[in-house]
Amino acid sequence: MLLIYGGKPAADAPIPRTGGVPLVPEGFVWPECRNCGGPMQFLAHLPLDIGTVAVFFCQNEPGMCDDWDAAAGANRAYLFSGDLTPASIPAEGETLLGAATALRLRPTDHPTEEPILGRLGGEPDWIQGDETPACLTCAAMTFTAELEEGHDFATSANFGGAGRGYVFSCQPCGEAAFLWQR
Repeated sequence: MLLIYGGKPAADAPIPRTGGVPLVPEGFVWPECRNCGGPMQFLAHLPLDIGTVAVFFCQNEPGMCDDWDAAAGANRAYLFSGDLTPASIPAEGETLLGAATALRLRPTDHPTEEPILGRLGGEPDWIQGDETPACLTCAAMTFTAELEEGHDFATSANFGGAGRGYVFSCQPCGEAAFLWQR
């Protein structure tokens, strides 16, 4: 399924979107970058059949932390299940995108002139080469979604210009991972 630009949703809408406020389970602790120690920026909310994926990456000092690497500690993806509520936003750091963008689903076999902001499922369209992360508990993770940089400057993820984000998950283990390439 393609992820098509779907307008500006409420910041805490329980729909596929980039930006806004993450919806999280009770007791959630906002992720901090292992490189700089600052709070990460919330990037995407993806409710799926397997649960809800929430993606974060460090934007406190762009280019200084290894936010592109799935295992370096400057990004974090979560696979949530159950009841979710809006997170408390840290007072300091680059924690939110400038605005939220709804991601409307459209079958990949239906041509469109609308802005495509990513896709769910299938195989990753690697820019540099296969970097499928391993699940720390079992084996390789399953490709879940691709995210383009964004619809406009306010809603754009900083993937280094012309980059693409990759989301992976392991449903049996309840884990998720994120990385990006340029």
